[in-house]
Amino acid sequence: MEFFALLAIIIPNMAKLLYQGHASLRITSDAGKVLYVDPYAGEGYEPTADLVLVTHEHYDHNATHIVPMSQRTIVVHSKDAFSDGIYRDFDYFGFEVHAVPAGNKNHDPSECVGYLIKVDGVLIYVAGDTDYMPFMNRLSRRGIDYAFLPIDGIYNMGPEEASRVAGIIQPKHLIPYHMKPGSLFDIRQDMRVSYERAMLVKPGDEIRLEHEE
Repeated sequence: MEFFALLAIIIPNMAKLLYQGHASLRITSDAGKVLYVDPYAGEGYEPTADLVLVTHEHYDHNATHIVPMSQRTIVVHSKDAFSDGIYRDFDYFGFEVHAVPAGNKNHDPSECVGYLIKVDGVLIYVAGDTDYMPFMNRLSRRGIDYAFLPIDGIYNMGPEEASRVAGIIQPKHLIPYHMKPGSLFDIRQDMRVSYERAMLVKPGDEIRLEHEE
């Protein structure tokens, strides 16, 4: 018994992230709480959601009807996250969430957000549909562990701009996503990203989220 108690002290809490494809993510905390971001694509929607985050109301980001919910499930839409000119903070089920600006000529910034999500000591930046925005210059101070940046180059920034943005915000890991309209994943688009700590994460891949000092 003492041995297992010691292991519990030595082994840090670790959340897990499932990349479902396109812009859809599922994050499970060490305590087993489940967060979905922009549900729409791929598989892995079996666990009941505790929290659902929607960056904007385009159909390929807001398919909340496919997410199993309970009476306790909380759904945060972009209109909840950004209202009266204020980007809101939320703290539910061990997920600390801070809404941040997002948008471009194809996505009205008044109707879109990105999210900074902290869980089990790990900070994740989910950019949503966006190009470079000036507030990103301040993100390097936040110590982002994992950044999800869109790279489709049609409706959002492309691989080159995403590489430049990664250089500005300095995440410990960059995970390109939202790669090609109508497709969960595009390896050729992914390979055009140039950032030393870019990760190749494919739909259906689940990674353990670790905080690095």
